[in-house]
Amino acid sequence: MVKTAVIAAAALGLAGSVGGGSTEMSTAFAARASAQGTPQVSSNWAGYAAVAPTDTGASFDDATATWRQPKATCTSGRTDSAAFWVGLGGYSSDSQALEQLGTEVDCRGDGTAPRYSAWWEIVPAAPVTIPLKVAPGDTVAAAVLVQGQTVTFSMRNLTRKTRFTKRVAVTQALDLTSAEWVAEAPSICSSSNRCRVVPLTSFGTVTFTKAALTGNGHTGTIADPAWTATPIELIADSQTSPFFGREDPLGPGVGAVPGDLGADGRSFGVTWQQSVTPPGP
Repeated sequence: MVKTAVIAAAALGLAGSVGGGSTEMSTAFAARASAQGTPQVSSNWAGYAAVAPTDTGASFDDATATWRQPKATCTSGRTDSAAFWVGLGGYSSDSQALEQLGTEVDCRGDGTAPRYSAWWEIVPAAPVTIPLKVAPGDTVAAAVLVQGQTVTFSMRNLTRKTRFTKRVAVTQALDLTSAEWVAEAPSICSSSNRCRVVPLTSFGTVTFTKAALTGNGHTGTIADPAWTATPIELIADSQTSPFFGREDPLGPGVGAVPGDLGADGRSFGVTWQQSVTPPGP
C-alpha cells in the first residue's frame, strides 16, 4: 500500500531571508515504495520511522536518540539547510500533528560560514529556537516525552555539558502513532501557505545512536518486533520543489539515504548524496 505522510518543516533560520513574509510550515511527501521494510521515498525526510501494526492500537509516548552534529559544506549561490531530529507522530496519511526536537545547519549561499542551532516544534505551530549552543562535532542527546497533554523536550549537549528542558502543555490533539529519527531538508512557506522544500545542505553523514522508543508501556529499539521499522530515502523532487524557481546548482538528484540498522537495532547513519537513484518498484 502506497503511503503518504504529512510532515513538518524543521526550524529554518533562513525563513526571513528567502521571500517576503515567509514562515516555516508543514508540507507533505509522497512515498513511492510499497512493501513494509523497503525504503519509502520522500522529498524531504531521510531516516527511519517506527509504526505499530494497525491491529494493536499502540500509542508511542517517548522517543530518544543521540547524534553528532555534522559539519556542513556550503555552496556559493545555494541557499540550503539540513535538520536532524527525533520525534513522535507525523507519519500517517491523516496526521495533523508532529512533536519533534533537533539541531540544524543553514547556509545562506553568500560565502558566510554555516549557522548551527537547536529547536523544538509541535506542529502545526511554528518551530522555536532553543538557547543551546551547537557546533560541528558536538554530540547531542535528545528525547521527546508525552504525558497526557504535556510534551517534554529534553536535549543535552554532551560535548559542552549543557542541558535544555522545556515542558509544553497543549490543548490540541497529539499524534502518537509513530516515532521517527530523521535528517530533513526543511520547507519554507509563504503567507499564502505555498511551500517549497529548501535544498538539502551537504552534511556528509550523520549517525544516530542509542535510539529507543516506548509504546504502550513497552520500551524497545527501532528494530523491536513490536513495531515495523521503515527506512526513508530523501530524493529532491525537481518537479514540485524547484530551487526557488531555478535549477539546483548541484543537480536534480540531491538527497540522503539511510544505512542499515546496526546489530544493536538502535543505530544507523544517514548519508548525503549529490545524486540519489530511486529504489525499484
